[in-house]
Formats: sequence, C-alpha cells, structure tokens
Amino acid sequence: MTEEDKKKLENELKSEQGKLDIPVETIIEQVETFKKGIPYVRIVRACTIDDGIRFIPKEHYNKYFDLFQSAAENERVIKFVPASGAASRMFKKLQSVLTESKTTHKELEKDANSGDEESSSVLEFIKNLEHFAFYDDLKKKMDETGVNLEKLKVQGKFEEILKFTLDEIGLGYTGKPKGSIKFHNYPEGSRTAFEEHLIEALNYTKTKNGPAHIHFTISAEHEELVKSVIDPIIIKYSKKGKQIEVSYSFQKTTTNTVAATADNKPFKDEKGKIVFRPGGHGALLSNLIDMQADIIVIKNIDNIVPDHIREETYKYKKLLIGYLVELHSKILAYLAKLEEENISDELLEEIKNFAKNDLELKITEEYKSMSSDNKRDYLFRLMNRPIRICGMVRKEGHPGGGPFWVLGKDGKVTKQVVEITQIDLSSKEQDDILKSATHFSPVDFICCVRDYNNKPFDLYQFSDKDSGLITIKSKDGKELKALELPGLWNGGMANWITVFVEVPKITFNPVKEVNDLLKAEHLPPNF
Repeated sequence: MTEEDKKKLENELKSEQGKLDIPVETIIEQVETFKKGIPYVRIVRACTIDDGIRFIPKEHYNKYFDLFQSAAENERVIKFVPASGAASRMFKKLQSVLTESKTTHKELEKDANSGDEESSSVLEFIKNLEHFAFYDDLKKKMDETGVNLEKLKVQGKFEEILKFTLDEIGLGYTGKPKGSIKFHNYPEGSRTAFEEHLIEALNYTKTKNGPAHIHFTISAEHEELVKSVIDPIIIKYSKKGKQIEVSYSFQKTTTNTVAATADNKPFKDEKGKIVFRPGGHGALLSNLIDMQADIIVIKNIDNIVPDHIREETYKYKKLLIGYLVELHSKILAYLAKLEEENISDELLEEIKNFAKNDLELKITEEYKSMSSDNKRDYLFRLMNRPIRICGMVRKEGHPGGGPFWVLGKDGKVTKQVVEITQIDLSSKEQDDILKSATHFSPVDFICCVRDYNNKPFDLYQFSDKDSGLITIKSKDGKELKALELPGLWNGGMANWITVFVEVPKITFNPVKEVNDLLKAEHLPPNF
C-alpha cells in the first residue's frame, strides 16, 4: 500500500468514525495481511505419549489433588468460559430444512433416503423431541398459541414445530446464546448450559470461606438475556448456602478486524462504510489479560455434562490444576535461584535439565558455548513465561485441532495446538503427519498467567502475530474476506510454556449440533 493510499484510508476512516478504536497502522497491517496471505503451519510430527504428551500415574493423584485443594481454597482458581456465540450453528441443519420449506415427513424421508444429512437430522430431531430438555418449554409455547405439537408430529407436518423451536414466535433458539439453551433433564427440572457451568465452578473454584468464581465472555447484545438466565440461578444456589461470583466481559471492538474485497481492498457496505468484523476467539486474549487472575481454567460453553458423570470429569480437572501448581512452583523456585548472584554450574545444569525434560522446552545449540551469566539469562527468559497444561483425548474421528511438534520461522521446534485449517493438506507429507495424530484437543486448558514477580503477563508478547485465519464470508449479498486473529489456544498462546497431558474421553462431551444432546453422555442415566 502506497503512502498516498495509506493517507487516503486514514482520512476515510476518521471521517466515518471520528476517534478510531483501532489504530490506522493496525488496519493497514491487516489489509497487507490479506494481500500476502497467512502461511501454513509446518508440522514436524504429531505429539504422542512420551513424545510431547504426558500421562499422570495414579500414584501421583493424591499429591495433585492436595495441590489443587490448596490453590482453590486460597482463591487462586477461576473458570473462564467463552460464551459469546449464538446457537445458530447448533441448529443449522434444522434452519436449512425450514428455509427450503421441505418439512413434511414424506419429503424429509425421501431426501434422507437419497443421502441428505440435513433431512436425516430433522427426522432424528422430531422423532426424539420428548427427550430434549427444552421439550416442555416448546410444547408450552405451542399450546399457548393453540398449536398442538403432538398432533403435528403424528400428521408428519413439521414446519410449525421447527418454527417454534428456531424463531422468535417460540423459543427463538437460533438467535440466543448457546449457554441459554436447556441441555439436560433432571427430576427437579431441566438445566441450561450456563447453569451446568455454574455447578461445575462450585466444585473446583470455590474458596475456603468464600464463593466460587466463574467468568463468561458474552455478546453485548445478549447481556440482558444472559443475566436474566444466570441471576436467578445464583439466587437459587445462594439459598442453599452456595455462593457463586459471576463476572462478564465482551469481545472488545478494538480487536475487530477490517473486512476485505476479493482484490484485497477494504470492504464497504451498501452505505459506503468500511466494514469491520469480530476478530474470532483469539480476540479474547485481551479479556484474559483484564481478568488479572492467577490460575484460569478454560472450557468451552458446550463441553459440559450432567450430574451422573460429572465427578469423573472433575477428577481430571483437579489433577491438571494440581499438576500445573507443582510445575509452576518449581519454575518460580528455579527463577529465584537464577536471580542470585552466585550460581553453580551444577545448579545451572539442573535447571536446564528441568526445562528440557519436565517442560519439554528445546534448548538452543548455542547454549553449550554460553558463559555462565548468559546461560542464567537464557534460562530465566525461557521459563519466565505463561504456562498452560492442556488436556488431550485419544483421537476417535473428531475434527479440529490437535497437539503437534511445529517448526517455527526461527527454526525452533515447539509444541503447539494446531487447527486443520492451518495445515497445507495439499502436501502429502503434511497430510500424512496429520493422519498419524493419536490425540485431539478438546480445549481443556489450565493456565497460569502471572510472572515471576506475581504480576500479570502481557500475553500479547507471547502470541504469534503472524498466525491467524482468512475466511470467506458474505454481506449484503457480496463475498468478503474476513480476518481472524491468532486463535486463543493456538497462535494466541504459541510462545507459552506448553505441557500436554492425556485425559480420558469422558472429559470431552461437546454439543456442536442439537442432536448431540441425544448421545448417552447427555441423557439421564439408564436411559
């Protein structure tokens, strides 16, 4: 972009927005990113057990449970749940069928027999309606307007059922945040995903004499709705003597990114204004910084289970927290030694071996020829970083990111969570490495984000600014390019100390589409 083009863009932006939320230099960098593209990640090999992924032996469980308990009671632990997305993707197949107006049983069955997944999904949804936690609410809404749900079901006329599920005339689920959807049935009543996360927070973030702590990132447009769902739940549990402290934040407009046309110029809407879009979940790095927290447990809004299998998932969360506390304590102790004036060569070797073996950090070849002072400085910088313990489950056909050894631009090999979209699948070598992966990342992270002096890290200093994702979207009927910032758990945490630990499949029970709620893990026991 020429200096003249930059000046023109700056004037245009200021005339539109007055005081800019986003520096012009940042917007120009984003436009340049569209032009040059984002390079693929170069994976070297998949992380496997004993080569990048740890396994916690049972004989260590009690030690880690004790470390967890101490951290929780001393108000070190808070749960962080990204919950800003609407549930539209969860109901995408239902919405597609409704839009096409092929909603009778006969039409759906014909299309399903021809291999149409969306029609099959709707048939499964209708057939099992009474098993969904929101069934009673749906039936009540329809009854209030004189529409008989069961009669329509028997008649094989499903259009009204879909409308009352998806549209504002009924439950309006496509426009509501996923956390407000009722996920699970209980004898005393159904629970939303929000309520299930609050209950989970009570189990592993409760302080000794105070409340449990949980933070939700939400959309500003949903704030009133979210609080109308969560506030009564807080009151309900407080009456039972269980205190929950809930905080909220929004994805900041300062993390929005400029949209681009096919020829990499700022995209303009029908009114001629430059379009900005949310920067993806990587934008939540700013929210993590603002929390000023110590230990942060990150878990997705849709990965939550009912009571009958909850204890098993708690167990591994506590183990990961305890394991992080142990590693972090050792790091702090070694950092304190590295700050002392006199440090022996033997201790330097011990610290180097800890970094290499316990943290699996690669030590540069130049380290051998460094002076003692330079070794000390090198090891201090290497370990005075944010740390994350990442639960990994055995791969069983799950799409999405996984743990890999990655070759960086600087020639260093590090452990990273890599999304499939970051890998060049046209390369047989890269595709073969991807297929060899044994584990999958369920986004089950325990993070410690304070430095050696107990001050919050500037997390942006540890992200890979050259990563991210360019996707194709549309607005006003026109195609546009959208830029997502470095993902929160991949590029956003690229330069953290990263430890992968195997956890069982029971800890990963996501609800990506509505019929996932029909899986055994989400239904009542002995169903």
